[in-house]
Amino acid sequence: MKKRIVIKLSGQVFSMDQTKMLKDYATFFVKKSKTYQPVIVAGGGKIARYFISHARSSGADESTLDELGIEISRLNAKLLIYALKGKAYPHPPTTLTEVKNAVDSGLIVVAGGLHPGQSTNGTAALIAEKVRATEFLNATDVDGIYDSDPNKNKKAKKFTRIDIRDLRNMLVREDSMAGGYDLMDIVALKVIERSKIKTRIIKADIKTIENAMKGLRVGTEIVL
Repeated sequence: MKKRIVIKLSGQVFSMDQTKMLKDYATFFVKKSKTYQPVIVAGGGKIARYFISHARSSGADESTLDELGIEISRLNAKLLIYALKGKAYPHPPTTLTEVKNAVDSGLIVVAGGLHPGQSTNGTAALIAEKVRATEFLNATDVDGIYDSDPNKNKKAKKFTRIDIRDLRNMLVREDSMAGGYDLMDIVALKVIERSKIKTRIIKADIKTIENAMKGLRVGTEIVL
């Protein structure tokens, strides 16, 4: 049986101006599927944040906004499924049981969000646990975990490795509003910790993902 690797793919990959990039990702995942079984979780990205912001200003509650974000992430997942053509499971699974059945098909599986109240990072961790993935790669907008926001602080220090307890302490200070998730959330960390899932946070970049799959030290490794 091929090793299963769960990859949470940043929503930026699905932006309207990134159609070529999406095709490049599809080509890459098809190539990698000869030796691994990629299980991909699509983020919502700017499109989800736009819809969530719009709906919030109209008075929608947070759980409704979560559901809206999930719908957008599933639409993003469908875009990648279409690009993968016959190499992918034909639709995004909507429950963990469906994910397991989809993975058992041996095809590349692309999912979006599953449950309100969870980021796609939390969803990806739960999927990694469910399918007994050998690794969880969280491919994001930044190239790892920093001690402060690198977009706001030019002197922010990047961690090559970080203890899961230290990361949890950092996350406690973050908010959990719909559309506001970033690198990780508490749900994801609990799942990673209880099932000892090898996890790395990396830049959403094909070459970087490939290097991570090869076992090279890129991004930030979460130490359990």
